[in-house]
Amino acid sequence: MTKTYTQIQKQIETLQREADKLRRKEIDEVIAKIKEAIAVYSLTAADLGLTAGGRRSATAGRSAARKSARKPRGSGEVKFRDEAGNVWGGRGPRPQWLRDALAAGKTLQDFAV
Repeated sequence: MTKTYTQIQKQIETLQREADKLRRKEIDEVIAKIKEAIAVYSLTAADLGLTAGGRRSATAGRSAARKSARKPRGSGEVKFRDEAGNVWGGRGPRPQWLRDALAAGKTLQDFAV
């Protein structure tokens, strides 16, 4: 016997509800295991890396230690500054204020921090 489109759609909905129930049950079990481990080892949110600037646990592993030992990338480091407070990290195109000053006869070393 061939199934109709409507019958298949109902079957899909039934299977989706069943899958959702199983997923929720599995999630509840995983959460219970995690809570138990947190209690046994007295872990904090910082140990788990869930807070900004939190400390890493000594058991975090070598790869985490290697990652934290790397120098952070980005333009957060100021390398050049003028009297007006304009700054540039030395990456990317030179800002207009610096190009204007260099055109006026200043040198890059005049702005080095």
